[in-house]
Amino acid sequence: MEEKVMYIGMVCELTGLSERQIRYYEERKLVFPVRTKGGVRKYSFEDVDNIREINRNIKDGFRTFELKGMLNKRLHGRGQA
Repeated sequence: MEEKVMYIGMVCELTGLSERQIRYYEERKLVFPVRTKGGVRKYSFEDVDNIREINRNIKDGFRTFELKGMLNKRLHGRGQA
C-alpha cells in the first residue's frame, strides 16, 4: 500500500477539484484518506489517480453508487489474485 503523503490542498491542485468534491467522494466511500491524530486527511498518489478516475466517470454519467460497486469489485478482485 502506498504511503499517504499529501494534504487535501495539494490533491485539489493536482485534480482541479474542490475540497468539497473530494470530501463528498470520501463520504460516499469512494476514496479512503488516512487521518492524522489531529484529524487532517492525507492522501497517496494512488488516491489522486483514483479521484481523477472517479471524476471522469461521474462526468461520463455514472452515479456514485455505481462507482462504489465497481470499486468493490476491483478491491475484491485484488484480494483473490
